[in-house]
Amino acid sequence: MTINERMNYAALRKKEMNCCQAVLVAFADEAGRSEEDLLRLGSGFGSGMGTMEGTCGALVGAIMVSSLLSEKGAAMAASRAIMPRFKELCGATICRDLKGIDTGKVLCSCENCVRNAVRAAGESLAKD
Repeated sequence: MTINERMNYAALRKKEMNCCQAVLVAFADEAGRSEEDLLRLGSGFGSGMGTMEGTCGALVGAIMVSSLLSEKGAAMAASRAIMPRFKELCGATICRDLKGIDTGKVLCSCENCVRNAVRAAGESLAKD
């Protein structure tokens, strides 16, 4: 599956699960984990790590994916690449800010956060 296909798949799956889970299941084929396990792993990271005050769940999912798919010792470097790329694409990393709770201005929809998280993870892992 190409990154664009993964991005679209994750956005489609977002309709039935939280943002973190949607990012995780987009990489299920490469992660070597069942979808059920990935859904369980990401279940507490909806609405920005359980509350809108925390880091976007899609971003958390991207970093989880990089940890699952990176070679030993490379996950931290992948995380360092994912965080600024996600912020560049979405405008923020905190769920509340992305959703415009305080400003009334949505910076990035959940579906686009999921797409951008998959993109950032894919780029950091050099996946096509």
